[in-house]
Amino acid sequence: MTHAYSMDDAVQVAKQAAADIEAWLWGKTETISVTNVEHDPDYRRRDVDLIWTTQTGDILVEVKGDRWNKTRNFFFETHSNLERGTPGCFMYTEADWLFYYFVNSRQLYRLPMPKTREWFLITMRRFRERSTTTPVGGGHYTTVGRLVPITTVMMEVPGVKMEQL
Repeated sequence: MTHAYSMDDAVQVAKQAAADIEAWLWGKTETISVTNVEHDPDYRRRDVDLIWTTQTGDILVEVKGDRWNKTRNFFFETHSNLERGTPGCFMYTEADWLFYYFVNSRQLYRLPMPKTREWFLITMRRFRERSTTTPVGGGHYTTVGRLVPITTVMMEVPGVKMEQL
């Protein structure tokens, strides 16, 4: 099954997710600073959105915003642009943590990386593959990933944390 999304929708969800998470991180007592590096080419290449500086050092964070909390699944992106052969952010992010955030319910799941990716690569065939298309210019691109039940990740990946913002 393929769903279609507009680029504007995706951008709005990403902006909301980054803003909510930045505000939440600033409210934590251990926070020294939060730097948004979404537009820095070096960090974009590494698929890192935020640098969260705490008393123990810098933590690299990738933010994934999602509206589909009612499915009770994560969407782990395996191909961001199937037509171009571009791997999904989940497959190559250099972040220490993936902050998977449902903007509607304001639920944040903190997934330790690369531990979560290592688990996923071993177990991904058991999860349903889905794709979405996004129109761009006169064409479109296809994003492919796996629907992974949140409860499965919570039970099988050590260190996952859920926060209600």
